[in-house]
Amino acid sequence: MGPAPGGRQGLTPLSNLEIALLLDEIGDLVELAGDEGFKTRAYRRAARLIQGLDEPVGRLVDEGRLRALPGIGQALEAKITELVRTGTCRYLEDLRQQIPPGLRQVMAVSGVGPRTAILLHRELGVADLEGLEAAARAGRLRELPRLGPRREEAILDGVARVRARGGLIPLAVARPLALGVARVLGEDPAVARVEAVGGVRRWCEVVERVVLLATGPDPGRVGEVFRALGAPRTVELEVVDEREFPLALVRLTGSDGHWRRLQERARGLGLDLDGRGLCRGGQRVEIAGEDDLYRQLGLPAVPPELREDDGEVEAALAGTLPRLVEAGDIRGDLHAHTDWSDGQASLERMAAVARDRGYGYLAVTDHSRSLAMARGLDENRLRQQVEAIAVLNRELAPFRLLTGIEVDILADGSLDLPDSVLAELDVVVASVHSRFRLDRQAMTARFLRAMENPRVDCIGHLTGRLIGERDPYELDLDAVLEACARTGTWLEINASPHRLDVGGQLAREARERGVGLALGTDAHAPVCLEDMAWGVATARRAWLRPEDIVNSRPWQDLVDRRGR
Repeated sequence: MGPAPGGRQGLTPLSNLEIALLLDEIGDLVELAGDEGFKTRAYRRAARLIQGLDEPVGRLVDEGRLRALPGIGQALEAKITELVRTGTCRYLEDLRQQIPPGLRQVMAVSGVGPRTAILLHRELGVADLEGLEAAARAGRLRELPRLGPRREEAILDGVARVRARGGLIPLAVARPLALGVARVLGEDPAVARVEAVGGVRRWCEVVERVVLLATGPDPGRVGEVFRALGAPRTVELEVVDEREFPLALVRLTGSDGHWRRLQERARGLGLDLDGRGLCRGGQRVEIAGEDDLYRQLGLPAVPPELREDDGEVEAALAGTLPRLVEAGDIRGDLHAHTDWSDGQASLERMAAVARDRGYGYLAVTDHSRSLAMARGLDENRLRQQVEAIAVLNRELAPFRLLTGIEVDILADGSLDLPDSVLAELDVVVASVHSRFRLDRQAMTARFLRAMENPRVDCIGHLTGRLIGERDPYELDLDAVLEACARTGTWLEINASPHRLDVGGQLAREARERGVGLALGTDAHAPVCLEDMAWGVATARRAWLRPEDIVNSRPWQDLVDRRGR
């Protein structure tokens, strides 16, 4: 088997996301090394650009088109090409040698950015998480500028949270990795079938392991092919005989608790279910597929996203499993950015891609003015955009761009734009982008005041978390859900793989309280509209039906609900 296009000999090509993560790492290390700010920003801009591409960056490298991207000069082109060709680059490896490796782990603590990490290293000799914890417990952090006792206490809490995350892998990293290795492995003629299983197949937000299940006429040969790929050590492979594949797919996809429930059900029917197969009276029962195993147990098939031992087997027995929302139920995207603020594409381009996806509408929700770094819109520019959208809509009909804004919720709960302007829009998403460290009472009051404003339709990425990078704010979620139900404010399931906010459990509780859920990709580039798949999967993990999702309805229903 030859090398994949744009990839390393015998290895799975790095995905755009993986290359973006490496560029982000370079940006972090450059800043930790004390280099100029513009250099750090260049790597981070390049990371966002690569992640938002419509095609594999390896193809651009192969075809000599990398320099055509905005902001990619000769130096960046060389480093990205090296990442594509080899999976790393000399500059990154040199930085890893210069900077104590533990400092990036220190930066994983909420509230500790590169500047603080540099300060801690320079003044206190902090080089890893253990050193940070020791310095905080000794009261040494409060002696430094901009820290103090409250920051010290918050950093200690953050250290505990990083430790709790342990070796968990964010789904945004695990899933592309699993699918990429599975794709390359499946191209070999020795492999009859290969599937990602476990938490990746259930779309868990973080996973402990990346596991593939494979089979072929000669299982031993399948293992040899996998070892020859040189896949990352985080990827594990289980190989089974072809006739065992359906049962193994069920066993390895669901949680341990789900599998035990199925075994209990089998025993109740006089059957024996274990890792080798399903038997009745000592005779093996042939299983034709996943659905057939559930049928043999007298159950409807349980969707992979629900196999968590969270009531799904009981619901299957009672015949109350819901018809979960599917991608085809989604009629539009309610959170997208354009080049009017920090997006990478024009109104026309975002509309064309959304329409090509089969949507009937797309809400344009660029940032508001207080987010200056994102070129947020003030009143005048927002009104200009509304006029531009009106012109476009005459050409796009029956597809429709909805006028909107992602308006900042300021620290006191007021909004970044006046009600008179918000009243002119179709959709208002209100989000927090600053002052993340308010205490629980102040942060909760901030959200409650915003939801009391009748011009706010939806709260965007409620908890503010970035999976594996930033913890949620301190927030009384019970009070927020109660206010959403009372005011009719929707909660967003932000489909960005880095956010998935709100997550499955919170979305399920919101639905049980009568809160409407809105799916939005938070797309900053056309390709990011594809992230809707992550939002749909999160909604499915929350047991949501099409009727629970507000953008499973026509756009006119959404606009009419508040007389706009």
